[in-house]
Amino acid sequence: MSNFSISTELKRPARGLKWFSLLAPAGLVLAITAMPLMAQTSEANPSQKLTEKDRELAISHLKASREKFAKSVAGLSEAQLNFKSAPDRWSVAEVAEHITVTEDLLFNLLTNMALKSPATPDKERKFTDDQLVARMTDRSSKAQASEQIKPTGRWKTIAETMQEFEKERARTIDFVKTTTTDLRSHFSAFGPLGEVDALQWVLLISGHCERHTEQINEVKADRNFPKK
Repeated sequence: MSNFSISTELKRPARGLKWFSLLAPAGLVLAITAMPLMAQTSEANPSQKLTEKDRELAISHLKASREKFAKSVAGLSEAQLNFKSAPDRWSVAEVAEHITVTEDLLFNLLTNMALKSPATPDKERKFTDDQLVARMTDRSSKAQASEQIKPTGRWKTIAETMQEFEKERARTIDFVKTTTTDLRSHFSAFGPLGEVDALQWVLLISGHCERHTEQINEVKADRNFPKK
């Protein structure tokens, strides 16, 4: 079972994106469905353009969550990777697959939806970057994942899963390093959060990985988790 929900609501995707049509005919928007809305602080969210500090922040987040994820699965046996605390719970291997497949989906939503929105550099953000990361990584409430991002055994081994994740995360980091687009000027809806800017989408990609890495650690902390 996942603790993050991607559901079909409201926003219609750009035309010509075949991968969208495979997911939902009405379009996709990410929704953190079971979490309480946090207070908004307008004075903390003035409009601004992308800075090198912003770029460094996003890259630092992406690298840190990648390291936590890799560490969480390193050296685990097949028994440990496939252990489930209950029949309806995901194993470590299944959570790792979910992280990997969602990484690709979120990046495509960023580049094909958020970045294709009209630039609105004067728009104010509803949440600070720190608030968004805290919201994404908060595991006090849980929800079902959509069918498209549930684990189905896409990769045969954890090594293959992690190889795919590393490729996708490297792409995301390279994008942040090299993009000339003002990520602070493009906004797109993210479920009940409303519109967030494109740099915050990057932080949410990293936050999703961190959120489910914690889920992996919870599986490993189960009293019945195999010792080897």
